[in-house]
Amino acid sequence: MRFEIGALLEGFVVAMCAGALWRPSARGPLGLLAVLAIGGLFAYFGQTYQTGADPWQLFAVWAALALPFCIAARSDVLWAPWALITMTGISLWVRAHTGHSWRIQSDDLSAHLSGWLGALVLVAILSAPCRRYTGAGLWALRTALALAAVMITTTAIGALVGGQALLHYGLGLLVLAGAAVMLARAEAFDVFGLSAVALGLDSLLIGGLAYALFHNLHNDGWFLALLLTGLAAAGLVAATVSALLHLSRHRAAPP
Repeated sequence: MRFEIGALLEGFVVAMCAGALWRPSARGPLGLLAVLAIGGLFAYFGQTYQTGADPWQLFAVWAALALPFCIAARSDVLWAPWALITMTGISLWVRAHTGHSWRIQSDDLSAHLSGWLGALVLVAILSAPCRRYTGAGLWALRTALALAAVMITTTAIGALVGGQALLHYGLGLLVLAGAAVMLARAEAFDVFGLSAVALGLDSLLIGGLAYALFHNLHNDGWFLALLLTGLAAAGLVAATVSALLHLSRHRAAPP
């Protein structure tokens, strides 16, 4: 029975590939089904035969095997899920090399920086300069940008909460600030991607302010610290929204 199920999954992948070759107009959805079936095939063999491979290795092989489908289809129908698969593999790799999920320690800096670098490389692959080679569209880039911003923000916030790896927080702040500057340029402007990065940046700034106010705080000062944090957060978010609207109108205006 195990062999029959594996053969059925493999046959489904082959059938979807044949259908994509036969009907180019349906190449996107059929290619997506083939990519999803590859993941299902790996999940089946991993659970059935207990290969002992780390989860990130399975996602890495899945992303590698799905890459030719994405290049052939040249559609966000495949590139956006591929970005999710790849980013999941990067996150699992970081977890495997740090040994824990939530605690951020100073010794983990090299692993987290490697993960951030992988996320930024993924964004670069799906960006406009590489579009002529990949065929990836805007939503694939937005997916990669949003996932990269979430990865960097959560890591930096986790370092701030733990209070033992503040270098992670500072580097995360610098990376997101640099990304915001890059995305604000006319040739790379995208309001969705910039909004995702700005949300992460605001979260880090508000978190840093809260850490500074509440760190070593006496019991009688918590209300004032909470009030200042709330007011600063409201002002920062309002300023960010105003800046995004201004940039959006300015970039959309005819030259």
